[in-house]
Amino acid sequence: MLELLDPPAPAPGRAPATTEEFTRFASDSSPRLHSTAFQLCRDWHLAQDLTQATLTKLFLSWERAAGSENLSAYAQKVLLRTYLDHRRRRSSTEVVPGELREPSYSVDRDLRITMLDALGRLPVRDRTIVLLRYFADQSVEQVAAELDVPITVVKSQTRRSLMKLKQVLSRERTALFAA
Repeated sequence: MLELLDPPAPAPGRAPATTEEFTRFASDSSPRLHSTAFQLCRDWHLAQDLTQATLTKLFLSWERAAGSENLSAYAQKVLLRTYLDHRRRRSSTEVVPGELREPSYSVDRDLRITMLDALGRLPVRDRTIVLLRYFADQSVEQVAAELDVPITVVKSQTRRSLMKLKQVLSRERTALFAA
């Protein structure tokens, strides 16, 4: 019975993961996780909640997570799963009235707003594929594995999504790129 209370043994050849390692990882990766969460859900406060839930899940399974080859990719996958779990809940469709506060960005604000609006017009799965492919810089194979869909689905959805984005953004082209 006492062995059930002991923490799991570390992987062979690896020292046990420490809380300090997690704290360092969390402080280093939080901005990127939060940015990805915001790109997925387009809600600043929900992105904070998703980031916090992701970090909590990582902390609870830190022994296993710390042993992964690519900890950043592991965290991104946990974030994506957390977001998809949230979308499946009935409460995810509730809308909170109020003003959306975005941080200041180094890119042109009008271009960013137009791009976010164009991405928001895509269905959830298409937006997720585009964000993973082009904002998180993942390969087609990685996206297919994360979403548990065939590679051909990722390729065709990416093509259709980019065509739709091009169509939406072409209307705004002259206003965006007028110097």
